[in-house]
Amino acid sequence: MIVIVLHEPQDLVNIAHVVRGMKNFGVRDLRLVKPREYEAYRIEGIAHQTQDVLARVRTYASLADALADCVHVVGFTARGRTAKRNLQRPRDAAIEVMSLAEGGPVALLFGREDKGLSNEDLDRCHRVVTIPSDPAYASLNLAHAVIIMLYELALVRGAESRPFKTPRRTAEPADVAELERLFVDVARALQAIEFFKTRNQGGVMRTMREIAHRAPLDAREVKLLRAMAIEVTKYGERLARSGLHVDR
Repeated sequence: MIVIVLHEPQDLVNIAHVVRGMKNFGVRDLRLVKPREYEAYRIEGIAHQTQDVLARVRTYASLADALADCVHVVGFTARGRTAKRNLQRPRDAAIEVMSLAEGGPVALLFGREDKGLSNEDLDRCHRVVTIPSDPAYASLNLAHAVIIMLYELALVRGAESRPFKTPRRTAEPADVAELERLFVDVARALQAIEFFKTRNQGGVMRTMREIAHRAPLDAREVKLLRAMAIEVTKYGERLARSGLHVDR
């Protein structure tokens, strides 16, 4: 029951980016009040695979009509106003929006790119949200402002608790014996390229152990590193047989 309302949007690309953000964060209802231009097929050409969002877009001749059925309206502005307002930050607003959306449509209202929302527009809002940004350059791009709020709403819905996608292939932890074979192969490879000619081998290999243990490496990663080290050694041996020197 959350709807995005864009009041007199001027740039078709901004509308497309808003549609893309809505698709990303699972919000499906967009209302446009007197857009300068709007053609769904052009939006789809910019925001791909958003047909379900575009199918629900509604246009309105007035802001009053667009907000008429909403039980709660949150307006977004970058400018401080002298009028007393019920001010919020995005995170607090997101919590309230999610609780109120169960009772009816809640509108997130954004103004036109060049002027934002007027005082009269904000008079229709139950809450006014200002996204904290650098005061020297406070005005955000329209689509960016929408996406920031959509992200905050996603956090309230628990999106951050969703597990990461599992790897396509899992690997067992590397055992001590396999790690020791790795260190032997690495030492041989470094000897092959004369890395220890001016360096202390014991200190270098101790550091290599610290790096491997800090990771820690799994069995598949150890096998890959061993294969690389072995190939370096073989390459050095081939060069030695041909009478060439290894350049470092």
